[in-house]
Amino acid sequence: MDDIGGYPKFVSQGFNDNYLPVWLQQAGYGTYYVGKLFNAQTVKNYNSPHAAGWTGSDFLLDPYTYRYLNATFQRNQNEPVNYEGQYATDVLSEKAHGFLDDALKELQDEGTPFFLTVAPTAPHSDVNIKRDLIDGNFTETSNVQSPPVPAERHKHLFADAVVPRTPNFNPDKPGGASWISKLPRQNQSNVEFNDHFYRSRLRSLQAVDEMIDSLVTRLTDARVLDNTFIVYSTDNGYTIGQHRRQPGKQCAFEQDINVPLIVRGPGVPEGASTDIVTSHTDIAPTFLSLTGASAPVDFDFDGQAIPLTRSLLENIVPAGVEARASSGTSRSEHVNVEMWGIIMSEGKFGSVLYPNHTYKALRLVGSEYSFLYTVWCSGEHELYNMKVDPFQMNNLYNSDWSARVMLSRGSGEDLVNYSIPLAHTVDSPDASTHDQEPDNGRYDAGPTLSQLLPRLDALLLVLKSCVGRQCTHPWESLLPGGRVQNLADALDSKFDNFFYKRLEKISFDRCEKGYIFNSEGPMWDNKHAYGMVDEVAAE
Repeated sequence: MDDIGGYPKFVSQGFNDNYLPVWLQQAGYGTYYVGKLFNAQTVKNYNSPHAAGWTGSDFLLDPYTYRYLNATFQRNQNEPVNYEGQYATDVLSEKAHGFLDDALKELQDEGTPFFLTVAPTAPHSDVNIKRDLIDGNFTETSNVQSPPVPAERHKHLFADAVVPRTPNFNPDKPGGASWISKLPRQNQSNVEFNDHFYRSRLRSLQAVDEMIDSLVTRLTDARVLDNTFIVYSTDNGYTIGQHRRQPGKQCAFEQDINVPLIVRGPGVPEGASTDIVTSHTDIAPTFLSLTGASAPVDFDFDGQAIPLTRSLLENIVPAGVEARASSGTSRSEHVNVEMWGIIMSEGKFGSVLYPNHTYKALRLVGSEYSFLYTVWCSGEHELYNMKVDPFQMNNLYNSDWSARVMLSRGSGEDLVNYSIPLAHTVDSPDASTHDQEPDNGRYDAGPTLSQLLPRLDALLLVLKSCVGRQCTHPWESLLPGGRVQNLADALDSKFDNFFYKRLEKISFDRCEKGYIFNSEGPMWDNKHAYGMVDEVAAE
């Protein structure tokens, strides 16, 4: 698996000596970790080498990472220990408290600040891995994924809970692309099992909730809560029944990629929220900003620190809003989403292996627009206008490309109850085709698909291989000079010729089981930027 991903690739790429906990230790922090750290960190390779940068660590290891009653942990430099018959989240909670006590003692005795990460696997499915390493030879018999296992004390809870019946839940018509577009509608037995799976997830989370409450209580008792940042998030969202899918993740749909980020700490305004666009690439620079630590001077982050205090939040210029005349800070409006290889859904009805699950996707959110654009290794494309299609039911890519995309000019309020056309043709913008048109004329006909899609392709072309500032400010690479900061700026018609004729489109040479550079298709080169050739330089 060295050339595909997981812990072996992390080590082979040289990151083990140059990542967040190492930098925090260099800044004088005690660093502690409990739970899952990597995919493919196993009982056989955990010490080849040990994960660096941790003052204290107790890692979950494959093939037992997701076993609720048969977990294996590996503490510091010690041999792995199996906890058969013990409930994994409770074991993890006890370990987390032990490290927190160690950290609080160091803080009291030596003044050493601490960084503690607690990574439970609940509410992940219970996974019985049949081999020690999930690699490129993964098959339908490689593992068995069953509903999460709640603690005995929580098994009776949520007896009436069911998966929310949103418009994209088990729809009458298939949607999406690739294998998703071929999924059958789920029968009643399937739906009932998935409701059980959903209840199991809720139940298994209760032990996590108890752990969080107890850790916060310990911080309170130690009188350090008000000087501690608590960050709550996760690695992925989850689908159960949406788009006819079985329980699982790994797609670019909103259920899979839109995850919580909740922060409590000094200067963080209570009860405040923001709709600025952030991603996991922003986490490390955010932690460094909070701690005052720093990465090596030659290290380029693909993300940027998330503003957490009220003053920083108030100084943010929303993506898609003119920023050049403002003293505020402009943030990116995009998230790059990628996946390689194969997928196998979870649960009794989902043990089917789907190959060629490789795609590049762009999630773009501005004040007037909200899009998901996906290019699959098979050559299929998806485009959803989520201002008017929040459940991603209508793939605009297959529409008439002379159609204009509806853009919002309202307040961004909830659009779930509206059912209006996602696009209408230039020649036939007949309002009579609108089914329940929103009041106050809150929508304008925006760019045609033929104008929009080349710009999304260009942005994705830069993001798929970006490094550093190129990832946070990709329009600077496409259209140098700083005058174009977002999609709204890039839609200026003077750039049409550049986007139509100069740039290659996103494509793959072939589908792969992992990130294989030679199969990734066209790559961005700065020599293709606007203004680098005479015929597009003139405005």
